[in-house]
Amino acid sequence: MSVREFVKILLAKECMTLTQLAKLATENSEKKYTMDGLSHKMRKGSLDFNDVEFFAKLLGYEIVLKKIENHFDK
Repeated sequence: MSVREFVKILLAKECMTLTQLAKLATENSEKKYTMDGLSHKMRKGSLDFNDVEFFAKLLGYEIVLKKIENHFDK
């Protein structure tokens, strides 16, 4: 799953637009987020993981890594 897909899924789950996310992120940080800027970074694949984690937390989610049992048994 790409970062773009991940963010789009979060937005869909919360019935929120990218514009609304940009506004919420700007209100809760010292950075300025815009819909155009986020859209461009998502299309380019250059959205920073820290930003994605921040967006997830803003929307009430956490990113969890879970070990896959018997993955590539050695």
